[in-house]
Amino acid sequence: MANKETDLVAASPLTCCPRSRVKRAAQRASYERAEAYALIDRLKTGHVAFVEDGEPRIIPLTAWRLGDDLYLHALSGGRLCKQLESGTHLCISFAVTEEWVMSKSAYHHSANYSSLVLFGKAQRVVDEVAFDEAFKSIINQLAPGRWDQVRSPNAKERKATALFRVPIEEGAFKSRTGGPSEEPEDMAIPVWHGTQAV
Repeated sequence: MANKETDLVAASPLTCCPRSRVKRAAQRASYERAEAYALIDRLKTGHVAFVEDGEPRIIPLTAWRLGDDLYLHALSGGRLCKQLESGTHLCISFAVTEEWVMSKSAYHHSANYSSLVLFGKAQRVVDEVAFDEAFKSIINQLAPGRWDQVRSPNAKERKATALFRVPIEEGAFKSRTGGPSEEPEDMAIPVWHGTQAV
């Protein structure tokens, strides 16, 4: 269903730097926002990675989009909140497997998928109006008009919730579609090949 808040798409493509440029199977990559935004809006679950005390961390979180910004929330004062508030570099990924690709050879089995990797830094949202607009967006994305039917966050709930905005600027979308790649000599093997629903 169309949503005027999430339908906004910046005219410029995602910024592509050496760390975000797709190198393997580069023909499957896209830096257009429309494909990236469609995946975020569909999944609303991202994996947020960062380095803490010299070690990698990755945490799955609800992640949603409003315009050209990604929103995350955490427990105010908690470990994740402190990391996000510190301005540390983040890598945020989204991925879904659409189909299994079944080949006549073990090597050529694959998957049809959609994926997105973003890079950025989080900024805490402290303005009360902006706070409400962000949460209104995710709730109405789940069920249009629901924000107006439920109770708004009270003072205690606002204090407990840290909301963060990550401008969507750098990243890459990548996907695979289609059937298996086969070697000519394998075509006579009497086994089914094609795509299989997940």
